[in-house]
Amino acid sequence: MIEGLAENLGPWGWWILGLVLLVAELAAPGVFLIWIGMAAIVVGAISLGLWQTGWWSWQVQLLVFGVLSIVFAIAGRRVYAGRGEHSDEPMLNRRSESLVGRTAVLAEPIAEGRGRIRLDDTWWPVMGPDLPAGARVVVVEARGRDLKVAQA
Repeated sequence: MIEGLAENLGPWGWWILGLVLLVAELAAPGVFLIWIGMAAIVVGAISLGLWQTGWWSWQVQLLVFGVLSIVFAIAGRRVYAGRGEHSDEPMLNRRSESLVGRTAVLAEPIAEGRGRIRLDDTWWPVMGPDLPAGARVVVVEARGRDLKVAQA
């Protein structure tokens, strides 16, 4: 069955498979099908030149396709792994970390290591030494939503 399909479609079957996979990547983006689609297109391009040779059977084509899919997926992962590390706004989605170094006034006293401050328009739970309400504190560390403070 596979042999008959490979003979009937010829090298163009790989091009069709590659284009279908690329369209599927557009429909359901995940940056994975693109590499398999590219491997299919490359096998189709190689098949155009090697189709008439006796050794370029469908088994060899599948083997080359599998190897190229793995190679392209690994190469693509390495390319995309380094993207997005450098940003002009490194603290954009890390709001609590962007507060480190800011000073505030305690809205509620720190009792037993816990209190609250108000920075901008948000109330933040804080951890630190026991201090009365109204004391000035500086944010020294961010742990999730909790801020660690010290007396300013």
